[in-house]
Amino acid sequence: MTSKKSNTRLLITTGEPAGIGPDLIIKLLQIQHDYDLTVIGDPKLLEQRAKLLSIPAEIMIVTENDSRDVGDNKKIIKVLPIELNIDSSPGKLDIKNVNYIIKMLEVSCEYCLQNKFDALITTPVQKSIINDAGIKFSGHTEYLAKICNVDSPVMLLTCRNLRIALVTTHLPLIDVPKAISRYRVTKVINTVIEEMVNKFGVKQPKITVCGLNPHAGEDGYLGNEEKKIIMPAINEFIEKGYVISGPVPADTAFREEQRKKTDVYICMYHDQGLPVLKTFGFGEAVNITLGLPIIRTSVDHGTALKIAGTGQAQTGSLLAAIDMADKIVKNKLLA
Repeated sequence: MTSKKSNTRLLITTGEPAGIGPDLIIKLLQIQHDYDLTVIGDPKLLEQRAKLLSIPAEIMIVTENDSRDVGDNKKIIKVLPIELNIDSSPGKLDIKNVNYIIKMLEVSCEYCLQNKFDALITTPVQKSIINDAGIKFSGHTEYLAKICNVDSPVMLLTCRNLRIALVTTHLPLIDVPKAISRYRVTKVINTVIEEMVNKFGVKQPKITVCGLNPHAGEDGYLGNEEKKIIMPAINEFIEKGYVISGPVPADTAFREEQRKKTDVYICMYHDQGLPVLKTFGFGEAVNITLGLPIIRTSVDHGTALKIAGTGQAQTGSLLAAIDMADKIVKNKLLA
């Protein structure tokens, strides 16, 4: 795993208090690593979850300016304290704690914008309970973009040398076609090109763009978005000398032959590309938000309320998200 010798400071949210976010953070204490991690959340929540999981844990309360190192003592968690509104039990959502979740995200993002931390790693939140509280929330990607005053963030997931970026994110399928415009497709392609350089060090990325419709529209007989929107956007970049192909039918886009020729895929909607990626490596994938002024990575799974507090939650995706954040920070330092 990557070393913390470059003094990369990573901030991790505890996520939905009733979910597995606190479990994952406590379980990190059982894993040998060299990362400089600070957790933001309720110290009492973490103490309770550690006791429930029978994992020894010592909470070290810190501030955003505190760069103390826990050294080799892996039983210590550095915590930036934010108090729950009401005590939380594993698996039991409580609308009274929604403001706690929102405050945690806002404070975390602000600290990263202020360069107090080099990157933000988020654990899962429950979108439904946040919306039940009257707060419009479609996901971390969009909410953090709002805090950062970014109008067009791009969600990219990666695992096992497969990268998939999305033109639309958390939308009902019926709303996807009207959300796809030439401007949006162009913006996503441009952001992907820029961030492949900034975050991954790929200076001339090979991009494959999927069509929206079956058979990529079958020359207009199965839909005209490819001819009217997607192809013109792609041609803009081909004319500038970029290596970009498409729109290709999604049902054949991920063949091994095409994957070998692709650094990153651009898919039109959430369930077009992500089932492929999660089939390859669910529990190992990382969600990265492109286009933000901060580095943000996340796990590839949800709150898993049914197993919260049981010890069954697996840390693979969180470790991958931490490692990816660390690598991106170091890549930017070397650029």
